[in-house]
Amino acid sequence: MLNAFSGIPRTIMIVTLALIVLAPGQVLAGSAAELDRNGRAALKDLYATTPAAKEIAPRAKAVLVFPRVVKAGLVVGGQFGEGVLIKGGKTTGYYNTVEASYGLQAGGQAFGYAMFFMTDEALKYLDDSAGWEIGTGPTVVVVDEGFAKSLSSTTLKDDIYAFFFNQEGLMAGLGLKGSKITKFTPDK
Repeated sequence: MLNAFSGIPRTIMIVTLALIVLAPGQVLAGSAAELDRNGRAALKDLYATTPAAKEIAPRAKAVLVFPRVVKAGLVVGGQFGEGVLIKGGKTTGYYNTVEASYGLQAGGQAFGYAMFFMTDEALKYLDDSAGWEIGTGPTVVVVDEGFAKSLSSTTLKDDIYAFFFNQEGLMAGLGLKGSKITKFTPDK
């Protein structure tokens, strides 16, 4: 995979535009109220289906949730989604996630993910960065079903825990490495 943000900006724009136009269902939420509503509904669904996420939520400093991310590719690929940062029960920011890739790939899918920020340092890194590329900075652990069963207050030692949910479509693999998360201001 190529680094999504060095050398292929035209490809990112083309793939992102194609994802937005051709993706089944809505990718862009539009307004802040709609993003809030979608983010909270996605978290509620995640908590209902994933007990480990519900269990660590009270210990998290904040949760960044992307209710719907669309990923597609045919040799050149990309993904895009919008989300909300919830801290202390209140929305404190709006973010998008973008990724571009190049290589042997074909297919498309939609999914959501939530990142539970467990340390003040990890949250500060998100706040202070002008665009955070996952794979640099705080440690992110993707939680699968097997790992989720072993989570407890004594095993929660990493900066951020990520949970994927509502996966639809066919594309090999889910990951966050190379995704860039950037703060933005939505429509009112």
